[in-house]
Amino acid sequence: MRMTAPARRRAAFVALGTASALALTGCAGSSSPDAGATKNIDVSTTVPSEPVTLTMAYTDDPPTKALIAGFTKKHPNVTIKPQQTQFKDYVKSIKLSMSSGAPPDIAQYNPGAMNSLVPAGLVLNLDQWAKAYGWDTKFPKSSLEVLSSDKTAKQFGTGSLYAAPGAMSVLGVFYNKSLLSKAGVKEAPRTLAEFEAAMQKAKGAGQAPLSVGGLEVGGFQVWNALLNVTGDVSAYRSWVYGQPKATIETPDARKATQTLIDWVKKGYIPPSSNATADTDAQADFANGKNTFIITGNWTAAKMESKLKDNVGFFLLPSATAGPPSVASGASVAYAISSKTKHPNVAAAFLDYLGSPEAAKIQFETGFMPVDPKADVGAQGLRGEIAAAFGPVSQQNGIVPFPDFASPGMIDKLTPGVQGLISSKMTTDGFLSSLQKSWDGHHGS
Repeated sequence: MRMTAPARRRAAFVALGTASALALTGCAGSSSPDAGATKNIDVSTTVPSEPVTLTMAYTDDPPTKALIAGFTKKHPNVTIKPQQTQFKDYVKSIKLSMSSGAPPDIAQYNPGAMNSLVPAGLVLNLDQWAKAYGWDTKFPKSSLEVLSSDKTAKQFGTGSLYAAPGAMSVLGVFYNKSLLSKAGVKEAPRTLAEFEAAMQKAKGAGQAPLSVGGLEVGGFQVWNALLNVTGDVSAYRSWVYGQPKATIETPDARKATQTLIDWVKKGYIPPSSNATADTDAQADFANGKNTFIITGNWTAAKMESKLKDNVGFFLLPSATAGPPSVASGASVAYAISSKTKHPNVAAAFLDYLGSPEAAKIQFETGFMPVDPKADVGAQGLRGEIAAAFGPVSQQNGIVPFPDFASPGMIDKLTPGVQGLISSKMTTDGFLSSLQKSWDGHHGS
């Protein structure tokens, strides 16, 4: 299945591949410690003046190379050698390389790999550095929650911290300003009912309301956005974090699913969505063929280059007027090998990710800054995205995408939403399939 790069970032659990990309090297060290052990490390926030060389395994660029360049400019005695692996090979590759005698010092975090690396003690428990650097105030709470887990790496949002965020993303609604105006809608919708009314007016004006790439992850992005605004997000957060006895078979999830089905019946989502790739859906919107698209900030540059100031952004609103309080998002994040010879220097790099200098790099490479309060000179479309993202992030309102809930979840989400669009899947059947995947990983 061909996905956009940001979609691949979210689909971390389904990475397949071969061992052909395993030529990752690093600093050799001792055998693996107990899970998350840091007892033999003298934690320091001082970067030494002598030359230090680290290796970093990663799959996403940007922003990785740009962040490395920013850090090494600040610390010219430090060299970080980047070693990129294609996403389809990354999960298998990083599991094997991190368990070898010569692992990379820093590795891009991947939840699909953590379920073996954390229990084996192959990545460092970062709690001591988090305390030393004050990461609880430097990074938004929600960005650290998703990178914290118990020692089995099955339950998130609890336990210890095993990575730090390097760049953020958020899911929302892009709209074509001129098409919306021609449909008789003068301003961006402020409630879910207003959004549905706007799609109805767009349809009545002969426009295609919503561009959806149902062939890939675009379909479940619509469902996910609805799930964020149709009820109490705490139940969803418990489920996606793997908390005991959590379930997705809730009234709120049924409401979100039924709303998506209703949008199909009303013609807001075309049946052709199931044969449309994400890139094609984004291109259709960028070329003025649709009034709305629900996707992430990673497409902003493409949208703005085509539509100029004719494109706007808002977070999908809830039933009541007022600033949205919840949105799905994710981060590019980095963990540290427990075998590194330079844990404090590697931790200094992670601390740098929350700095004002890093915020500018994150924003310039198409992401939201880790620090939502950072002044990055946001203007135009990306300014609108930053204005929407900041308050939600500061209020701990960024929640993980649903494929985070279990290793096989995306294999249920994508075809499941396709079934909803084609009327071959019922609401209960869809939610039951998701819960079975969750139960299979976490236990019922």
